[in-house]
Amino acid sequence: MKAIGYQKSLPIDAAASLVDFETAKPEPTGRDIRVAVKAISVNPVDTKVRKRAEPPEGEYKILGFDAAGVVDAVGPDVTQFKPGDEVFYAGSNQRQGTNSEFHLVDERIVGRKPRTLSFAQAAALPLTSITAWELLFDRLGAVQGKSRDPRTLLVIGGAGGVGSILIQLARQLTGLTVVATANRPESKQWCLDLGAHAVIDHSKPLKEQIAALEVDPVGLVASLTFTEQHYRDVADIIAPQGRFGLIDDPAEFNIAVFKSKAVSIHWELMFTRSTFQTPDMIEQSRLLNDVADLIDEGVLRTTLDQSFGTINAENLKRAHALLESGKSRGKIVLEGW
Repeated sequence: MKAIGYQKSLPIDAAASLVDFETAKPEPTGRDIRVAVKAISVNPVDTKVRKRAEPPEGEYKILGFDAAGVVDAVGPDVTQFKPGDEVFYAGSNQRQGTNSEFHLVDERIVGRKPRTLSFAQAAALPLTSITAWELLFDRLGAVQGKSRDPRTLLVIGGAGGVGSILIQLARQLTGLTVVATANRPESKQWCLDLGAHAVIDHSKPLKEQIAALEVDPVGLVASLTFTEQHYRDVADIIAPQGRFGLIDDPAEFNIAVFKSKAVSIHWELMFTRSTFQTPDMIEQSRLLNDVADLIDEGVLRTTLDQSFGTINAENLKRAHALLESGKSRGKIVLEGW
């Protein structure tokens, strides 16, 4: 089968940073399903793994988490899927990735592909949807329901992949006031189109901008990027007993600045359930099915922004380069072989 991978961790402009190669089609066992991959999307975590995780000498590491495709074969213990089913999922960081024609994944982290979306549109959603859902509801404790919630959710980095779905979830499924941050005109408009009540500029001091909005107290904060640059400002504006959630890897993060307000700190990593095979691992399958239903009902929309064409090393390099530039919004998708 065709696949894209690397043997050395290299800058994305290096010829061997990502290469096309052929490898054996994997065989499913246990609760694994084998998926014929139709479309993939690219996430910042792909670029981070490429930079820091080298495979053993002479072997290839295949990147990629998000995929949408068709079940091709199933292991003997599979109960949820059968060959021919259309699925979408975000994979595991303990296994080879989705940048291959066929891919093995545990059925407990796989969802039904939304019927109303193409494979490309569906591939944009899994990793960011799981991250946003778990961050909003499991970590920050937001309450589902349209009753008015007298708090503001501040989403730092609202135009990125996670922010793009988090804004929608918060606006459509809760009574929170949603304020996002962005600093380019097109990114600000993107956040507003997704449902943010207001957008402020994270390249400028946050406190004065929040005060000018005259919104409910900032009780929940989702810090999705550059946490080290913003967390001290957040400590100044977050309400007493608020909740601060983050998903990135800040170079510096002193939680003591939150102590006086008794703010709780929550880290979200969507790979935790699959990495540790937690008893509730199947919740990610259920979550994705809920997202699929919300998509098909018209409550949520895909966050696909750009399609970079066929799944190959050249196009994947372009996607990595754009993500590393920090100028992307929504999701980048590749489709077909």
